[in-house]
Amino acid sequence: MEWRVRAIRGATTAPANSKEAIEEVVTELLDELEKYNPIDPEQIISLTFSVTRDLDAIFPAAIARKRPGWDTVPLLDVQHMYVPNDLQRCIRLLLHANFPTSHRQVCHPYLRNAERLRPDWSGKLKIRN
Repeated sequence: MEWRVRAIRGATTAPANSKEAIEEVVTELLDELEKYNPIDPEQIISLTFSVTRDLDAIFPAAIARKRPGWDTVPLLDVQHMYVPNDLQRCIRLLLHANFPTSHRQVCHPYLRNAERLRPDWSGKLKIRN
């Protein structure tokens, strides 16, 4: 079987800067990511989370690391570049994973207020080639 590296983007927003709020939305985002993309954690090359500067209660990677099989996935948290009037309390992700070349579609989950970042990929989750 031949393999190809694919990238998956996604984002969500937290209602507050608290461990509980961030954990809820990161879990929801990763649940949607796994629900619509056939990802085995062993196929993940890396996952980078970026958060806006108004979120600092917990690292999203610490939440992801608790998922079954994700304890060995290379995870990174970074602060997203500040842009005035940008979306607040936003958590973005960029995942790179190996997929069989026969798998051509991926789903990029944009949830909550982050739907406005990519309206073409938001709302009802859409599959992209």
